Amino acid sequence: MNNCFILLAAGKGKRFNSKEKKQFINYKYKPLFMHSIEKAKKSKFFKKIILVTNKKIKIAGVNVIKGGKERADSSLKALQYLKNKNIRNVFIHDAARPNFTIKLLKKLNKYLNNNKAVVPYINTNNSTKYVFKNKIVNLKRERVFLTQTPQCFDFKTLYNLSKKNKNAVTDESALFLDNNKKVKFIKGEESNIKITKKIDINKSKIKTFYGIGFDIHKLVKNKNLYLGGVKIPFHSGLEGHSDGDVILHCIIDALLGALRKKDIGSLYPDNKNKFKNIRSSKMLKPIIFDIKNNNCYINNIDINLICERPKVSKYRNKIINSLSRLININKNIINLKGKTVEKLGLIGKESAIACETIVSISKYE
Repeated sequence: MNNCFILLAAGKGKRFNSKEKKQFINYKYKPLFMHSIEKAKKSKFFKKIILVTNKKIKIAGVNVIKGGKERADSSLKALQYLKNKNIRNVFIHDAARPNFTIKLLKKLNKYLNNNKAVVPYINTNNSTKYVFKNKIVNLKRERVFLTQTPQCFDFKTLYNLSKKNKNAVTDESALFLDNNKKVKFIKGEESNIKITKKIDINKSKIKTFYGIGFDIHKLVKNKNLYLGGVKIPFHSGLEGHSDGDVILHCIIDALLGALRKKDIGSLYPDNKNKFKNIRSSKMLKPIIFDIKNNNCYINNIDINLICERPKVSKYRNKIINSLSRLININKNIINLKGKTVEKLGLIGKESAIACETIVSISKYE
């Protein structure tokens, strides 16, 4: 398809009142603008994806260009960049709207077949007034369109209108309307809110789920000891069909519990040769992918490592850094505690190591 997705992320965001520009703040555990980039990629509708911003940044598969002083300037810069790129349609989107769906992209794309401008809108539930000739008049709210983005256009038509425009416009559909050109308005999405002020960050519905993990392995000679993906110098390693990493096994089970997806043995049965000696970091990967794919994020991991030795305090930072890298989360939401059993039982005799973990994950509706 000869479509291009243009993401405008060069605004100042004055009403957001933050040192960090709004489009780069952390939202649902990733930069606000990245939600739109990822959806554009996932949709597979676009030959090109352009990010217009004044921040130096590199993203695989995305063309980054410098923005202008105003929104219309940034939009025109993106269109000028595309003028010789054989683009048929452009989808122009504001980085401040991260909650649109791929379903909306499909709907917009469908209507582009017979229209040169397609714009989503929602109605308002509020009684609406308008100042006209120093008088406040009532408006029929069903006739008030609150327009959203992405807005979609025939590239050549929009480019020509943008080049000639001398007026201040707040979106691209205004160019069509000001020049008496037809715009197809379609129903948008209530969830496609614009993040304008800090209070808007908390408008998304969140559900939180918890999971508990427990694992224990015997210690055996002539095997490497892995804890949290870190190779630890020790007299023995953990027995198991895999590398026996009790911390990673425990985290996997806890995450599966929060996702309500059985347990580690269901995914990696110990009677399958293909999992023999597998590194636990490889076992963790598909679970992390599943979390992201289900619009979830991890917001806390609390770990008890139960052993006499090695001493957790000596390796705590290395293990936390390893977990942060493997799970792709901030290390500040990982807590690792060391517990002994006062020399009791197999663990007390340094013949085994156990681990227990509690995780919480949140899902955005």
